[in-house]
Amino acid sequence: MVHNLSLQSSILNQFVAELRDAQIQKDRLRFRKNLERIGEIFAYEISKTMHYDLIETVTPLGISETKQLAVQPVIGTILRAGLPFHNGFLNIFDKAQNAFISAYRKHHKNNTFEIALEYIASPDLSEKTLVLCDPMLASGSSIVLAFKALLAKGTPQHTHLACIIASREGIAYLKKNMPNQNYTLWCGAIDEELTVQSYIVPGLGDAGDLAFGEKI
Repeated sequence: MVHNLSLQSSILNQFVAELRDAQIQKDRLRFRKNLERIGEIFAYEISKTMHYDLIETVTPLGISETKQLAVQPVIGTILRAGLPFHNGFLNIFDKAQNAFISAYRKHHKNNTFEIALEYIASPDLSEKTLVLCDPMLASGSSIVLAFKALLAKGTPQHTHLACIIASREGIAYLKKNMPNQNYTLWCGAIDEELTVQSYIVPGLGDAGDLAFGEKI
């Protein structure tokens, strides 16, 4: 299932527009803050799909019954661009466990690249709800490789893939290559074009560089 949150009339669309704006992007603090805000909105939307128990709370004047999360999710992030996005999720799911995956494009001289994974830190994922967040879903290969690597830590009961901007090609790649089809994709926008270098158009550029500065 694919949820395109841009189809809803909400403040999310303003934050996504600011992420894309070449002038606003010059302010790294604002860029990171918007990633965080969008993470909070995604977390709220995803929370609506989870299971809840009725819990009694003792107030100064009596007893209140409230539906609360039955089980906390595991929030997983692909470094480095995903860190502010991840923090937004953690602001909402503040008791969640966390997983981190180091993945990057290893470029070759012929203008091709491969996705390299170097580091994984994760709790046991068996029968858990996993939220795997990465701001950009371009070709789709990074998030599929990250998910496959996380399966060494156990098979989640359900996985939510959260990407602020996704390409049509990336979504098609997920449908063909995700090893576990029990997942839901959440997008803040879906763009039609993907270049031969696997950059989304209109997209927003390199989210990691915009958040933390250019790498060498």
